Amino acid sequence: MTRNSVSYSLFFTGTGSGGNLSVGSSAAVLEKNGSPLLLIDCGPGTLNTYAEHYSGQLPSAIFLTHCHLDHIADLEILTVRARLRNAPPIPLFVPVSLITLLHQRLATYPGQMAEGDHDFWQSFQLRPVSDAFRYGEEDFRIYPTRHHGPGSSFALQLPGVFFYSGDTRPIPELLHHVVSTEEKLFHDCGVDPNPSHTGLTDLAREYRPDICQRLTLYHYADESAGAELSKAGYQIACPGQTINLRPELSGHE
Repeated sequence: MTRNSVSYSLFFTGTGSGGNLSVGSSAAVLEKNGSPLLLIDCGPGTLNTYAEHYSGQLPSAIFLTHCHLDHIADLEILTVRARLRNAPPIPLFVPVSLITLLHQRLATYPGQMAEGDHDFWQSFQLRPVSDAFRYGEEDFRIYPTRHHGPGSSFALQLPGVFFYSGDTRPIPELLHHVVSTEEKLFHDCGVDPNPSHTGLTDLAREYRPDICQRLTLYHYADESAGAELSKAGYQIACPGQTINLRPELSGHE
């Protein structure tokens, strides 16, 4: 029997909360065997960092956690780049409850491009998601989180590999019940809590110690905030960092 190893990693194009250029807008790329598989969110600056890291490529597929502009604004730039390259429509996985808002925010401007009859959706293949989706050979799950209103933001899970919270308040109902011991846990966290985001003091109060030890934090305000989270004993993700995830092994006779 021979065994082929499939490795996964997560490359962070940015880890910030959208207000500081030094840490960029939070977005990450799931890599499979070192190649980009799925971009998670596409806020300001994401595309340029993606292109620099992946030799000018456009994203092959995208999942959106929610529709705040610091997580979707570069989609408008992407529709132009895809059109000018005559690229095939890019699969865009969007939770069903977000589709109307996404359309209103980015796809209703009349005559979006001067270069021919082209609109936002012609650059994408809309893939509505209820609670799960398959892309390539991977089966992903999504979960509603606590960010502003109900059904407005979603976490992404590749079972057995990673869990990515998206923007959220603490979600012990998920991290205590739906993740496995093998999964890397990536969690929204800043220094100070607010009604839409987790803060440092929330973590120990809301999560078991074993969960806290497994968290990698992102979506913090700036480098000093990241340093404060790290000083408190938590792992943080940094812009431009690639984090290895649990390898999956498959056997073949």
